[in-house]
Amino acid sequence: MTTPQIDQSSRKSLRLWPGLILVVVQWLAWFGLGLVFPKLAIYGVFAGIICGLLVLVWWLLFSRALWLERIGAVILMVLAVIATKSVVHPSIAGGMMGMMLPVFSIPVLSLALVFWAVATRNFSTGRRRVALVVAILLGCASFTLLRTGGITADAHSDLHWRWTKTPEERLLAQANDEPVVAPAAAGSVKSAAQTASDSAWPGFRGPQRDGTVHGVRIATDWSQKAPAAIWRRPIGPGWSSFAVNDDLIYTQEQRGDNEMVSCYKLKTGQPVWRHQDPARFYESNAGAGPRGTPTLEGGRVYTFGATGILNVLDAQTGSVIWTRNAAADTNTKTPHWGFASSPVVFNDLVIVATAGVLAGYDKATGNLRWSGPKGGSGGYSSPHLVTIGGVPQVLLVNGQGVSSLAPTDGTLLWQHKWEGDSIVQPAITTDGDVLLGSGSGMGADVGVLRLAVAHESGGWTSKERWKSIGLMPYFNDFVVHKNYAFGFDNDGLACIDLSNGQSKWAGGDYGHGQVVLLADQDLLLVLSELGEVALVRAAPDQFAEIARFKAINGKTWNHPVIVGDTLLVRNGEEMAAFQLNLAQ
Repeated sequence: MTTPQIDQSSRKSLRLWPGLILVVVQWLAWFGLGLVFPKLAIYGVFAGIICGLLVLVWWLLFSRALWLERIGAVILMVLAVIATKSVVHPSIAGGMMGMMLPVFSIPVLSLALVFWAVATRNFSTGRRRVALVVAILLGCASFTLLRTGGITADAHSDLHWRWTKTPEERLLAQANDEPVVAPAAAGSVKSAAQTASDSAWPGFRGPQRDGTVHGVRIATDWSQKAPAAIWRRPIGPGWSSFAVNDDLIYTQEQRGDNEMVSCYKLKTGQPVWRHQDPARFYESNAGAGPRGTPTLEGGRVYTFGATGILNVLDAQTGSVIWTRNAAADTNTKTPHWGFASSPVVFNDLVIVATAGVLAGYDKATGNLRWSGPKGGSGGYSSPHLVTIGGVPQVLLVNGQGVSSLAPTDGTLLWQHKWEGDSIVQPAITTDGDVLLGSGSGMGADVGVLRLAVAHESGGWTSKERWKSIGLMPYFNDFVVHKNYAFGFDNDGLACIDLSNGQSKWAGGDYGHGQVVLLADQDLLLVLSELGEVALVRAAPDQFAEIARFKAINGKTWNHPVIVGDTLLVRNGEEMAAFQLNLAQ
């Protein structure tokens, strides 16, 4: 029997070495550079894209392959990428990886093409073409094996095998996580007077929403005695922080198809009660769950969920006092990242922000009393109560800038156009100026803006004093201390002088976390994006980290809380309480 010979007369031998070199350089740049130098990972991606384009140039113009194979391979890769998006895991299809799938497929398909060309160079034409289809389909199929737990603020994906359980799924599988106290019937709700007491930490970023702790001084030498864990427990996803009163702490979390308001014991972490609503918000970049932090006042807990549910619950029992759908009341759609506002209480009103619009509700009845500003849209910040020139007002940063409304009836007092991110809370200087912060993008409205606000004969005015790029908070709130602002600037910390906006220092490497100021001690407590806790001097002379320890695991964007000698931290996977050693 005669062995058939491959007909080489119709094609020249393939020129393979340029493709091999380009793929090796591509993979070293795309994956290797980020592993060795994480801060340079984005440059590795750009280099990988360029190498991918050069692979395409090599294949189309210099590979010597048959023209049908050259054109056919490109068409097949395009069609395969389009088809792949419909079969990948939902966390990938709907997020950044889904949008960037054509980009992420570049190194995979470049490798598949070159590997195929090398491995089949001596195959018959028919076998080569079948192998080409298989190689490209296998390359795209690799994306179907993955899921993502979201991305970091620097857009690094948290990749896992598709079949592994998420932290939320593991939590739901537990059988020993029931509250010790079930919510009471509505008829047994105590009056506000019976349950009212002064809250140690009444809600988002503390009593003044400024991330500042007074009356606490802690020992800072953690090399000998770091804060000890009091308790640690898993929790459902969400970016809520804590409200604290006496021995009870309150937060929000997602558990399956139910959005939860949860109450736990401060000293033990034991669940006390949970209120649930049949609602689920999910967005694959940031994950599932509510974003807002509960607010405590007068024996009640006020919460705002990611889909627009405003609840007023009895703080002791979790019983419903009243509930509204603020999204429907203000005719606003759930924004891309979900509603992120934390309610604020002013006299007989509870005020919440629905994506750029404020809504004031009667605290007793839940009736909508007012909404505004007219035409307001976009935004993830919370209402901010301040007093300027002796006049109480509520500030909101939205897509149009910053608006000030009278909290009693929603009358617009003043507005200032600002095209920065509408995420970060505004801050107030000691002399009543307003500070706005924005951290993403490269436009003019990035950094910190200082506004002079005054009530003159012709009405309210707002004038820019200065802008500074010395501090560029993204979604990380900053703090004000002794005429300086301290906060996150990309993945580190920075300090600017509030008299002129000039940079004083920048330092550290904390990802995109959150910060709390211990004002009596000139000290910043930093919770990093990786769940580390650090102490940094709140002084303008230089950056100085004093101590650091690992607190929790997983991506951490939630604000930390300090109540007395207890530090509370959480993220979308776990929460923990630590004993802080008080200074002698």
